[in-house]
Parts: sequence; structure tokens; C-alpha cells
Amino acid sequence: MSTDRYTVLFLCTGNSARSVIAEAILNRIGNPRFTALSAGSHPKGAVHPYTIDLLKGLNHPVDDLRSKSWDEFAGPGPGTGTGALRLDFVFTVCDDAAGEACPIWPGQPMSAHWGLPDPAAATGSEAVRRAAFAETYRMLHQRISIFVNLPFSSLDRLTLQKHLHDIGKPGADETAA
Repeated sequence: MSTDRYTVLFLCTGNSARSVIAEAILNRIGNPRFTALSAGSHPKGAVHPYTIDLLKGLNHPVDDLRSKSWDEFAGPGPGTGTGALRLDFVFTVCDDAAGEACPIWPGQPMSAHWGLPDPAAATGSEAVRRAAFAETYRMLHQRISIFVNLPFSSLDRLTLQKHLHDIGKPGADETAA
């Protein structure tokens, strides 16, 4: 891959927690080389309040975060390479092990599945539920840190795709820590 700037779309089902957290992390640690976006196949319509609280507490900007449909990035124009927005990478962060329907992204962007449990589905006390959001942040931060530090200019497409896949493997974020 030979570009100085990459656009990344994080996809999930509800676009209220995991994908929004990933968007915020990449926009911080990947700036200026990466621009992150997020969307959902069935967006909740609002970002989960614990997501907002967590990100605010970690000094991430939250004013522009919103739950939105992946339709905003599909079709002619944005998202296809024929309009103003070209997507270079698409990562699904939904947990297919929990039976969630992970969106599939057609087209040319490189993609990988980085599934994580949905913190919004956590049960228990408020502290337990908030801890689920913090753990999701930790895992995504680790994966995204690995991603932004890949030597993009020296990797062919097939090798890069393997790295993207490996980042999402269970336990990959712990072994690289």
C-alpha cells in the first residue's frame, strides 16, 4: 500500500459502543495518517452513555460521535472510491461468537474481523458494566496500536492482509502487549 493517509471504517451491529470506541482511539493515535469512521448494520441511534463517559474520561473528543448506519458509506460516492471518500480498511468488531450478525463490507477496501464481546450487553452492577467498556477500550487500543505501527510501505497486499487478520485473533492483543 502506498499512500500517506488511510481511511478506516469500523463496523458493528449497533454502532453504540465498540465501533465508536475504535473510531475515537484511531482518530487519536493514528492522527494524521489515519481517519477513522464507524457505523452499524442496525444502528441504535445513539451512542451508549457509558461509551461517552469512558471516552470523555480519557480526554477523547466526543461531540461529533454518533450512531449511524453503514448506508452512509455504501453505494455510489462515499465509500466506493468513486466519490469524496475512499475507504482503505474496514474492520468488523462485532462478536460473531455471541451470535451477532456481523456486517459484510463489499468492495475493494482491505478488511478483517476483530470481534469483541459487546460491552453494552454486560450485566451486573454498574461497576461491572462500566468495567466491560473499559476492557473493550483496552483491547481495541492494543489492536489499533499494533495496526498503526505496521510497516505499510514495505508490505505487499497479501502480507498486510495476513497481519490484519492476525491482529483480530483471540489473544493477539494480549501477546503483543
